[in-house]
Amino acid sequence: MADVTAGDAFADKIPKRTNPIVKFIVAQPLGFVGFLIVLLYFVLAVGAQWIAPYHPEEVDFGAMLTGPSPEHLFGTDQYGRDVFSRLVYGARTALAVGMLSAIVGCTLGAILGATSGYFGGIIDNVIQRLVDIMLSFPIIVLAMVVVAVLGRNMIAGIDANLIVAIALPMVPKMARIARSSTLSIAQMPFIDAARAAGYSHARIVLRHILPNIVAPYLIMLTAFIAQAILLEASLSFLGLGVTEPTAAWGLMLSGSSADFYQAAPWMILFPGLAITLAVFAFNLLGDSLRDWLDPKMKV
Repeated sequence: MADVTAGDAFADKIPKRTNPIVKFIVAQPLGFVGFLIVLLYFVLAVGAQWIAPYHPEEVDFGAMLTGPSPEHLFGTDQYGRDVFSRLVYGARTALAVGMLSAIVGCTLGAILGATSGYFGGIIDNVIQRLVDIMLSFPIIVLAMVVVAVLGRNMIAGIDANLIVAIALPMVPKMARIARSSTLSIAQMPFIDAARAAGYSHARIVLRHILPNIVAPYLIMLTAFIAQAILLEASLSFLGLGVTEPTAAWGLMLSGSSADFYQAAPWMILFPGLAITLAVFAFNLLGDSLRDWLDPKMKV
């Protein structure tokens, strides 16, 4: 029997009709902290044009490498651009690429995993061997290969191929989890009843299998968003992700780490903190959702 956390024990004393959000806050206070940080990033991303005091691409050669001050809260970079403004707009880039990549990778992995677990046999064998091949590559290497092969394809200001490159390494992990959940769900009586009623395989998978793996899907989605943000920053740092003059945290590190880390340490410090805090918040939220949604954690 697994130990019950103090938060869960306290949550059990809350009346049954209490709002689920309140129960989550009480049972998972660290998860709520992570949620607040994530919410802050969303506010920055959505309201960037009102929050940022300067345009992220505005150049001021008279204010190059200026330290933190009332005029430039986080200082300026080598082109005189306001670091705080670029961080705020960088939140929009990080969340857009991170969320789209995570949704694409997680959804595709869930469909493949559910299909593999439901049909079994040769279909399961083929899909799982493809999953094994994908898992044999390091995540960053696989993403770099995809970016190099596909090149750039800008759609609505976002590099669609970059999203594909980040999403692809996430597919096999979600496929494994979805397959494991599907194998147990496929043995349930309601699946047998659906087969007896003459429902098609596609309808059973879409209407009965996939809705029952929503909990692991949401848990992995939050974890994948953190991974996607870190991967996007890594690719941008290497020159394979977002390009200038777009505001992106990894790109801000790439443009300053080698030449200005001694003269202007704030150019590295603040983007690095932004990436670290975002990854930490999404991981914290994901771990809390796992403890909250997975019934095995409450045994």
